[in-house]
Amino acid sequence: MKGCFAGMTPTAIDRGTEWLSQAGLRPTRQRVALAALLIGDGQHRHVTAESLFADVEKQGQKVSLATVYNTLRAFCDAGLVQEVMVDGTKSYFDTNVHDHPHFFWEDEAKLTDAPAYQLEIAKLPDAPEGAEIASVDVIIRLRRRSS
Repeated sequence: MKGCFAGMTPTAIDRGTEWLSQAGLRPTRQRVALAALLIGDGQHRHVTAESLFADVEKQGQKVSLATVYNTLRAFCDAGLVQEVMVDGTKSYFDTNVHDHPHFFWEDEAKLTDAPAYQLEIAKLPDAPEGAEIASVDVIIRLRRRSS
């Protein structure tokens, strides 16, 4: 299968394949290509489906945008990535699945990690009767200062 991944390093392909295997996902050509782009260099990524689709096209891979969306959904379901909603209209997918805050750079529509050790939440409101808090998402919106 490695011969069909032009432009991708063997290390990236191996990392992607292992990542999928650890989650119990079958390593199809499309999944391996997307996984290699997401975690192939060992760094965490924040991507949209559209940005990942553009990256996979640059690598010369044949994957449809619908496949990218479906694969990212499968990666979420398997716990490989977490979805971060911005404005309720834009989804980013983060390969760092541990709880941590994010910066959203409004001028660039870019999501990055914020330093978790600097975040202090003293108290959360009680959940309404019959509900429990599933998670807390912290997105700090930034814009560049004008000179």
